[in-house]
Amino acid sequence: PFDISAEYIPDLLASVDTRLEAMANESHSAVTGFGNLLYQSTSMEKVVDLARRIALHRVPVLIEGETGTGKEVFARSIHAVGPRKNKPLVIVNCGAIPEQLVESELFGHKRGAFSGADRDRLGHFVEANDGTIFPYEVGELPLAAQVKLLRVLQENEVMPVGSSKVRKVDVRVISATNRSLLGEIGKGTFREDLFYRLAVFVLTLPALRNREGDLNLLVNAKLERINEENAGEIWAEPKELSPGARNILFRHSWPGNVRELEHTLLRAAVISNGNMITAADIESAIFAVSKVSDGLLEMPLGNGFDVRELISDVKRHYLAR
Repeated sequence: PFDISAEYIPDLLASVDTRLEAMANESHSAVTGFGNLLYQSTSMEKVVDLARRIALHRVPVLIEGETGTGKEVFARSIHAVGPRKNKPLVIVNCGAIPEQLVESELFGHKRGAFSGADRDRLGHFVEANDGTIFPYEVGELPLAAQVKLLRVLQENEVMPVGSSKVRKVDVRVISATNRSLLGEIGKGTFREDLFYRLAVFVLTLPALRNREGDLNLLVNAKLERINEENAGEIWAEPKELSPGARNILFRHSWPGNVRELEHTLLRAAVISNGNMITAADIESAIFAVSKVSDGLLEMPLGNGFDVRELISDVKRHYLAR
């Protein structure tokens, strides 16, 4: 049922490997200097340029993007180049706070305010006073906490749980979400007025598959970092990627973005024998759940995309099944 003879033509395979090897050794004009970001794509350059301008102002910023696109890196970078760089940066995972403790965690509480409150707590907003607070996964906040947060943004003051006195705060808010907050507004799970308070400026981070030219830079940089962190402790010689392994990395859609790439390379480095990471190592390191993704028809056209190779992958997948 499959015409797979082309997979065994030596000239075809050799030309692919030669091209990939040339791409791997190609000298790129990578851009750095905004945190530890590494990029050369136009899509990322536009976002970084806007972030640099926004960083100089106190206005709230909402960072949107898929999981693993670097929202925290952007938040840290905006804080680091802004006028509050020498002040606190407080990072809050809104999705990890139990619903009954959200107000206490964000705004503080007085001793005896509730069972277990054996001492006063300042809260994250007071801890971030004069600096920046970064609540990520802000879409996870319950509606009651959203009302309180809206008041903090409007009045620049917090009222700890169990207190009748307010405390003035001067905090810059950089929030982040991997959800569409406009969609959540339509569902009634996120307040529209809070959205417009948080989203004075919106940074939408591009997915890795849409950052043409960045994948090879990131592969090399992440692998170099993995080798540096190993420092000969687990494997003696630095790991390298075979052309076939790099080919698989280039053709993967990376639904988990940069974080998935980094973890995949680490897994491949650990399971590989010798100093060469092979195509089989990469295949084993990429989680099966993301091998055949919904983005098959939305693959990036850069990084040496070849539709014949993609079709070949699909054939191999179904032959294996």
